[in-house]
Amino acid sequence: MNLPKDWMKSPWQAGSRWLHGMGMSHDAERRSPSLVPIRTLSPRHRDRVTKHLLSLDTGDRYLRFGYAASDEQVRRYAEHLDFERDDIFGIFNRRLELIAMAHLAFAGHPEHEKCAEFGVSVLKKARGCGYGSRLFDRAVLQARSKGVSLMFIHALSENTAMLKIARNAGATVKRDGSESEAYLELPPANFETHVSSLMTEHIGEVDYQLKKQARNFWSFLAGVQEVRKGVQEGRHQSGE
Repeated sequence: MNLPKDWMKSPWQAGSRWLHGMGMSHDAERRSPSLVPIRTLSPRHRDRVTKHLLSLDTGDRYLRFGYAASDEQVRRYAEHLDFERDDIFGIFNRRLELIAMAHLAFAGHPEHEKCAEFGVSVLKKARGCGYGSRLFDRAVLQARSKGVSLMFIHALSENTAMLKIARNAGATVKRDGSESEAYLELPPANFETHVSSLMTEHIGEVDYQLKKQARNFWSFLAGVQEVRKGVQEGRHQSGE
């Protein structure tokens, strides 16, 4: 079977063309979170989230949680994630490994319904691709669409990567010893905000399904090859 080389082009390319067609410049396209397929996670992804967080080494866990979380503490955190109240986003590689994820947590209290907190983690092998910034942009888009006007980031002062993302977005950062607080005032959502949010969500979902389809396809082919190999070995042993 000869498939065309571009049969599985990433769907973000279609999104890129759509954004460009709307009048967005190439520079703006590069900054758009749509160009990195980001998928909204659900309870059925809890095991993948747990595996991702457990893959963080001691130093990364310290930066992500503010303390050197043990495996048990990481599992407890993952088990208590509220996918109904909060928004959790992920970036998957072609093997459907969760290589980066973000947690946009809402207070769930009437007095603080306009506030949300952002947290992110990226596996070491996936660093340098701007995934943290892309997840932050996606979280801002989602927060605005839900009426959030103030997004907080609580980070250790030594977590320079996270604080840089916040500062680049225009957040105010206040340092208190070993810890820092950043807050970003968000403008009200408009029509473009909602359209961009829906488009980004669609691209992330399509990209995930394509990767899932590809993985299943190659697994099927691997099984076929094993059967063929077994038949050939059997014929060889029988002298055919």
